[in-house]
Amino acid sequence: MATAAKMKPSPNLPKGLVLPTERGLFYGGAWHAPLSKKQVPCISPATGEVLCDVAEAGANDVDRAVRAAHAAFAGWRKVKPLERAALLRRIAALLRDHVEELALLDAADCGNPVREMTGDVKAAAMALDYFAGLVTEMKGETIPMGEGVVNYTLREPLGVVARIIPFNHPLMFAAMKAAAPLAAGNTLVLKPPEQSPLTALRLAELIDGILPPGVFNVLPGGRECGAALASHPLVAKVALIGSVPTGKAVLRAAADGVKPVSLELGGKNALIVYPDADVKKATAGAVRGMNFTWCGQSCGSTSRAFLHANVHDQVLDGIVAACKALKPSLPTDMACNMGAIVSREQLERVKRYVAWGKEDGARLVAGGKEPDDPRLRNGFFFEPTVFAGVTPQMRIGREEIFGPVLSVLKWNDEEEMLAKVNAVDYGLTASIWTRDLTTAHRAAGRVQAGYVWVNNSGAHFLGAPFGGYKQSGLGREECLDELLSYTQIKNVNITLDD
Repeated sequence: MATAAKMKPSPNLPKGLVLPTERGLFYGGAWHAPLSKKQVPCISPATGEVLCDVAEAGANDVDRAVRAAHAAFAGWRKVKPLERAALLRRIAALLRDHVEELALLDAADCGNPVREMTGDVKAAAMALDYFAGLVTEMKGETIPMGEGVVNYTLREPLGVVARIIPFNHPLMFAAMKAAAPLAAGNTLVLKPPEQSPLTALRLAELIDGILPPGVFNVLPGGRECGAALASHPLVAKVALIGSVPTGKAVLRAAADGVKPVSLELGGKNALIVYPDADVKKATAGAVRGMNFTWCGQSCGSTSRAFLHANVHDQVLDGIVAACKALKPSLPTDMACNMGAIVSREQLERVKRYVAWGKEDGARLVAGGKEPDDPRLRNGFFFEPTVFAGVTPQMRIGREEIFGPVLSVLKWNDEEEMLAKVNAVDYGLTASIWTRDLTTAHRAAGRVQAGYVWVNNSGAHFLGAPFGGYKQSGLGREECLDELLSYTQIKNVNITLDD
């Protein structure tokens, strides 16, 4: 909740933690205090203590930032594509120089293990390099019209892009999701997650001076900020990574402006194990796909495991055994293999779903509670949790929890199983485990999901389009399609003089 009074930061900050010096609003190449003077405390998920206070942007601040970005667009769009690419590569190199610093800040702010967050920083740098390399692929085409006429198309940037990112990978999304809009010649207003905004602010500090003023802007804030960005008449496109309800709100806000929207939303993703699967690999894939390391806080988590009756007990026992090796601990410790849930609110949500799972008749076989470690008592921790005997009618079997809760369903009949897999409103990812090529292709073709692994889970492949079916979103990212989605096509028809 926003407050004008500052809360005292914790005296027990992790060793080596570098907080952003500037904690206001960054737009037009300068730092600004919010017009309301409001600030919010950044709470450490590991300790429940205040890391620092951060400004909260309101609707009037959004208007100023968007106008600054709109003014900068006139010059940025004229920068040659290869020159824009060179600037993005400079940012990528800078990220690689600050991997440990940014990873530790993310770990303290969002609760994910610092070792995993180093991978996030490297992935962000790789994405910047990738999109920098694609700038010459924003090509038009010529269209034959007969003698005396030349017809061709151009791809031009849209204008001001608003990107709203979630709390589970703050730095990675702040940098990675800036790459395509900037490479295409747009200016950007980024709204970092209100739960974990610090690495976005630190990123703005680090790259200040690389890009022209107003090209890259950061507005920490809450719902008012997001809603104002989505509805602002000078914002040409809105891109969101978030929940389905938030995605629907963004669509409604953008409707009056008839502006394009890119959405990566929730998932209740299926992992399917066939009777011929390699049991050991499928078991490891189920645990990895659930993303227990960051407490299941991932829209791509395979939180429904459909295990064939012939291998059900063996795979389930393996999952339970693997969960015992996952110990929630302080995310700023390099030995941590399972971090904290991002907030008290999210922790309470997870606990409610665990209670509903028991109430609906599912069998709790692992976890289901906060850890007993007294060192973690003030943080937001929860054990890796597994329910067996789940049915699609149960709330834990059909609703996204966004926490470390895996629902296991047993199946015998493939037709019936696939119907249950596709019965939810989501369709982001799916993971299929089989040694039979025909089975793999058939199942991949029938699951209603936009991103399908066969004998794998969790991995992303830069250059491969990521996105969902149904209510899991609109558009594709991490590929050339993402870059092109930040352009618009103009047709030019020239009649030659005789």
